[in-house]
Amino acid sequence: MRLEELPTPCYVVDEELLEKNLKILSGVMERTGSKIILAQKAFSMSRMYPLIGKYLSGTAASGLYEARLGYEEMGKENHVFAPAYREDQMEEIISLCDHIIFNSFSQVEKYRDRVIKAGKRIGLRINPECSTQVGHDIYNPCATGSRFGVTIGHFRPELLDGVSGLHFHTLCQQNSDDLATTLDAVEEKFGPWLSQMEWINFGGGHHITREDYDIPLLEDCIKRMQDKYRLQVYLEPGEAVALNAGYLITTVLDTLHNGMDIAILDASASCHMPDVLEMPYRPPLFGSGEPGEKPYTYRLGGPTCLSGDNIGDYSFDRPLQSGDRLVFGDMAIYSMVKNTTFNGMPLPAIAVKGKDGDCQIAREFGYDDFKMRLA
Repeated sequence: MRLEELPTPCYVVDEELLEKNLKILSGVMERTGSKIILAQKAFSMSRMYPLIGKYLSGTAASGLYEARLGYEEMGKENHVFAPAYREDQMEEIISLCDHIIFNSFSQVEKYRDRVIKAGKRIGLRINPECSTQVGHDIYNPCATGSRFGVTIGHFRPELLDGVSGLHFHTLCQQNSDDLATTLDAVEEKFGPWLSQMEWINFGGGHHITREDYDIPLLEDCIKRMQDKYRLQVYLEPGEAVALNAGYLITTVLDTLHNGMDIAILDASASCHMPDVLEMPYRPPLFGSGEPGEKPYTYRLGGPTCLSGDNIGDYSFDRPLQSGDRLVFGDMAIYSMVKNTTFNGMPLPAIAVKGKDGDCQIAREFGYDDFKMRLA
């Protein structure tokens, strides 16, 4: 199939663009000796795990299901972090993961003996209380009142027995200058204990595969921890793995006018690209411009009953018509893992675009996928 033959709505993962990102990440590992693992919360399309596993060191999970997916489908290093673990899942998590990272000393004390007995590594998440983001507190792990990580005020060195590594995650879609700032805070507050550790995990949020990302500074940050403290450095980006490597293809169902031109699509912001409403952000749309930049401006909305199910305002060279196909960019990350069947909306099909340009449908969804979620 070609792109124009795919059903809509449809997510498309571009294998060539995905591999381009993986090569960039692999280059960082080769030059520094660091290990980069896939944060599955952003991209968990297991069909692509064999390709990802050729370049990266493993997977990072946020709970049992992701831990199982990484173990079964990639089979390399498998790290897990959760704000708190369920007692009834802990034995399986320990069996699946190499590194179990805890959010508090109470969790370390509760599970330490079992993790050590299984020969697995214990990590502790720290909170350096260093916010480098502007706005979007929903994605700021260092925001006031954050539930993530042990702050220096609650740090208890006497309970570090068995802890072999520290983990922090403070970034979101950021460059390496923010990482350097964060490392300053980590050293200032937790420096006395870094030399006792074997490894450190810089977490995610590093936009390493973005065109303007400062990779040399990232590598300096990695070497700084290696040379000063002799630590194995891990990074667990999610977005950087599949950044700009996917699309969402949608069809115009109808157009109308209410103070401005409006187009109704068969894709929904609420169901199929929820970060548009949650962040919020305006996804790139091929062949379009900013409002007023081109002759015809439309507000693009979804087919649900939610009044705010709007993707954004875009301009075009010609009027939109029913049956026109639109292609949104950067839809591989988060959109697929967060989609829902709210309002009975069908889930988009998922396709892979091969290096030869041909597309194969990896998965299609139907009525039963909606029905069985609440049956």
